[in-house]
Amino acid sequence: MKKTGLLNKDLSEVIASLGHGDMLVIADAGLPIPLGVRRIDLAVSPNVPRLLDVVQAVLGELEVQEAMVASEMAERSPAAREALASLMAGVPVSEILHEQLKSQAARASAVVRTGEFTPYANVILVAGVVF
Repeated sequence: MKKTGLLNKDLSEVIASLGHGDMLVIADAGLPIPLGVRRIDLAVSPNVPRLLDVVQAVLGELEVQEAMVASEMAERSPAAREALASLMAGVPVSEILHEQLKSQAARASAVVRTGEFTPYANVILVAGVVF
């Protein structure tokens, strides 16, 4: 039994397979997941698990060079946006329209669906390199 880091097999596998520039979306419970994009569904019940908990766990395993969030998040869910910014300290985070975020999700290696019930609580992580 694995005793540290990510315990979810599918999430560990997808992170290990990412290359430089590949994208991983960590999404709220309502983000539509495009057909053909791998879905890793972690949602158990409303707000379980929380988006920030999953992001924090992923950041412990994935080198992230940049991230993208919906610009609407700052207005509709300011507390979540601030908490995400704090968690992502040192990672450049750009804001794009929610419709653009959904379009970018179609190019992602996977979408991780959380139980998050906060509007616009989605983030695209772009894999970096460790050298």
